[in-house]
Order: sequence, then C-alpha cells, then structure tokens
Amino acid sequence: MSEQQKSVRLGEIIQEFNLEILRTAPDYENVPLRALDINRPGLPLTGFFEHFDTERLLLIGLTEHTYLSDLTPEQRRERFDQLLAYPVPALILTRGLEAYPECLEMADKHGRTVLRSTQRTAVFMSSLISSLYSHLAPQITQSGVMLEVYGEGILIQGESGVGKSEVAIELLKRGHRLVADDAVEIKVTSHDTLLATAPALIRGYMELRGIGVIDISRLLGMGAIKLNQEIDLVVNLEPWDDKAVYDRFGLESHFTEILGVKVPASTIPVKPGRNLASIVEVAAMNNRNRKMGHNAAQELTDRMDKLFQEQLEGGIN
Repeated sequence: MSEQQKSVRLGEIIQEFNLEILRTAPDYENVPLRALDINRPGLPLTGFFEHFDTERLLLIGLTEHTYLSDLTPEQRRERFDQLLAYPVPALILTRGLEAYPECLEMADKHGRTVLRSTQRTAVFMSSLISSLYSHLAPQITQSGVMLEVYGEGILIQGESGVGKSEVAIELLKRGHRLVADDAVEIKVTSHDTLLATAPALIRGYMELRGIGVIDISRLLGMGAIKLNQEIDLVVNLEPWDDKAVYDRFGLESHFTEILGVKVPASTIPVKPGRNLASIVEVAAMNNRNRKMGHNAAQELTDRMDKLFQEQLEGGIN
C-alpha cells in the first residue's frame, strides 16, 4: 500500500474550465496547485491577512467586486498591491466581471496570473473544488478486487490465493461490473467518501491462476466494466478456521478505515462448498438495506425480546 501526495498544474485547470487569460506570470502553466480549497479574499481586501493561505487560488465574485467598486482607484491599487504581493497561484474573476485596471497593474508588478470565468460564482466554486479534490485528494493503492454489485461498491480483500478473482469472475458472469483487479487506486472525494478506480495500464484486465490474464471487455462486453465507483463495503475473505468465532447474527457493525474514512466491513470465511459469489451478493443487498435504515438482525432481536417479555409477563400473571 502506497500513499501519494499529488499536485496539478495551473495550465490543466485553465484548459479544464476554459478560463480566459488576462495576465500571466512567468511559466504560469506549470505553476503547481496543491491546496484542496480556494480563497474568497473578502477580508484580505480590507487589509486582514491573518491565516491567509498563499497556496490557494483566489476567487473574486460579485460581492468582492462590488466592494471594490466603492473604493477610489488609489485605494484599489493599495489593496491589490497588498494582496498580490503574496505568492498566490492565480486570481480568478467569475461571472465575466471586468478586471479593475489597478488589479492588472499590480498583477504586472508582482508577476501574478489573472484569469476569468463566465460562470456564476457558486457554480464555478463548486466545480473547481470538486476538480481540485479529484486531482489532489490523498490517494493510496491497495491490493484487492473492486466491483459494483447491485449498485454497491464492493472492495474484496484477502491474502494471495484466497480466491478473490474467482469470486469476482463469477459475479461478472452474473451481470455485475468490474472496476479494478489486483491493484485498486483509492482517493477521498470532496464528500468524504472513497472513490476507487483501476490504474490505466491494467484497467479491464483480470488475472486467473491457471488461465492467465483475460480481457473482461472482450469476453463479457464493455457493460462489464466500470471506470470508477464509491466504496460502500469492504469484504474480507479469509480461510475457514474451525477455532475461530464468526459473527452469525450480525448485530455488531464492523468498519475498516481507509485514508481516515470509515467503511462498513464484513469478513467471509472461505471453505469448499460455500457459494461465495452468492454470499457477496447478499452482503451487498444487506448493506444497502442497512443504509436505508433496515437492520434484519436488530429487528429479529427486538421480536425475540418482545416475545420473551410477553411470556415473562404472562407467567407472572
């Protein structure tokens, strides 16, 4: 398992959002962006710079633009001089707003990039933050098989040779979809969920012992492949141990933590004669039921408690 801290070039963001270039810093396209958030410089424009993060992109919307319109040119020049003296990656205006001459003047003075979007501020902010999370969120690569089963993202893990790929191929034959085999790239989304995908080099391929590498899209069609999927449940396969005590009722909720995010987890013991593909399907459906507020184990326990209580009260009477 390896964790990666990523960056994205400013030029990629400019292309992605089709931003208009008003002023450029030297080698602006290769400026690395590493911050997962952006700055609306309302307070900095008033002269307050405490906790000001210079690694974030600056975003000026209608509110900041209107505030600046009430200042004199000399005041605007002073405010932009203070703001752009910091080594910010770029300043972006939204809604197609005009860049004040003092802004462009100070951008030239300090060598800063000024960009413009025609989108509304809230829409652009949301899209930009989601994009930054996609590019920059902490990411790890774990061994396992990632599938979509009945709409649930199932990450199957276990020691080498336990049968992960064999279970996966049976699930694919039943109409479920493969995301990744062997190596699963996982990153945190802006909604604090985990998104899994396959490394581009091995996407769509699986390895089956005794057969070798197979191309799932050619064997089962493109419908058997999914590019990415949120992880809803981790299924751990382990060899059956007669001495181990396995959860037979399911009252306790178990979780595994990946990149600081807790994900429901189930352990399935493996031994000859168990139809693991069917068990994984049931685990996926049961996980969905639990997310919808239905817990079969708890309901059965409540029924039993109610019955015992009624019998106890009847005996007393």
